[in-house]
Amino acid sequence: MRLTTKGRFAVTAMMDLALRGEDGPVALASISERQKISLSYLEQLFGKLRRHKLVDSVRGPGGGYCIARPLEEVRVADIIRAVDEQLDATQCGGRENCHDEHRCMTHDLWTTLNIKMYEYLSSVTMAELVRRERCKHDGMAVIEDQRRLGPQPRARGRDKVPATY
Repeated sequence: MRLTTKGRFAVTAMMDLALRGEDGPVALASISERQKISLSYLEQLFGKLRRHKLVDSVRGPGGGYCIARPLEEVRVADIIRAVDEQLDATQCGGRENCHDEHRCMTHDLWTTLNIKMYEYLSSVTMAELVRRERCKHDGMAVIEDQRRLGPQPRARGRDKVPATY
């Protein structure tokens, strides 16, 4: 499968931007530091994302990048396509010459997988990913609060729901 680091890094960086960009532009240096992605690599990726109108850049002090569209309109497949990432599970790159210049027996299987991957990644929006991430963090905050507070007293006899048999 040819979904490489370039596509994964681009989606990760866009997620970081989406989670932190509500307060204004986000510097690539801060994304680089948080996500452990080379700054020069991010600059290349964001150049492509900007050309595909997925991000806007803001120059000057306090500058950085913002997502150019509502999160509901940015799909994971758009991001991967913007950084020139091909979603292709075939050995031949779709040329049908994978087995001694002929189509291999499993070509249709891998072609169908390509279609399904593209359909799935086209169905996932940045808004959905941000919601999921925030829910995970909110859930973790509740767990941390419970740990800090310690065990809570249990309900006594009159508060219990009677069992029905």
